[in-house]
Amino acid sequence: MASSGEESTNVTATEEEATESAASQKREARLRKFRELHFKRNEARKLNHQEVVEEDKRLKLPANWEAKKARLEWELAEDQKKKDCAARGEDYDRVKLLEITADDAERWERKKKKKNPDTGFAGYAEAQLRQYQRLTKQIRPDMESYERQREDCGEDFHPTSNSLIHGTHVPTKEGIDRMVEDVEKQIEKRAKYSRRRAYNDDADIDYINERNAKFNKKAERFYGKYTAEIKQNLERGTAV
Repeated sequence: MASSGEESTNVTATEEEATESAASQKREARLRKFRELHFKRNEARKLNHQEVVEEDKRLKLPANWEAKKARLEWELAEDQKKKDCAARGEDYDRVKLLEITADDAERWERKKKKKNPDTGFAGYAEAQLRQYQRLTKQIRPDMESYERQREDCGEDFHPTSNSLIHGTHVPTKEGIDRMVEDVEKQIEKRAKYSRRRAYNDDADIDYINERNAKFNKKAERFYGKYTAEIKQNLERGTAV
């Protein structure tokens, strides 16, 4: 009987030890998982803070910062290429041309042609030169008329100092019509350069000078619909 009681006691102790071991393992697993979650939360908080700082830096930068940055990087790369070419004893311009493809060269050439050389009025000589270039670009040679005129003039077609051809040329009707059309276009375009607004004699005079008149027109354009009733009451003398 005594031996059976001792065996039952040993079994009970073994079960309690096993239960405590399982509970301790579960507790350690939970603590380990809690530490992992705590580490991940701190890591996420750190990354979020870094992103907020970077976003704040980007918002404080100028609007064209990316373009400026790309431009500076390109200039640094170009300077480095120039130094490398100088160290090798090569011509940088020739090396750069070798790297340009035919498609890029053709595209740049088209862009050059599209640029408008007219930078505004700088002098009568420059304006006359631009007008001459614009008119000559519109000229389309008529080879049939050229050959016919060459046959009619004979040797005087290429005049020398002894040639007398003044007053012998008679322009064609098509040429005259073309000239008249171009002159009319010039007159129409010139009329648009300085267009004075018509003066209304019946308009109310509520200004003291030209500058004040312009200011009143701007104020009327933006606030006229809000002050129309007040102005009418003042004119009728019924304002409170």
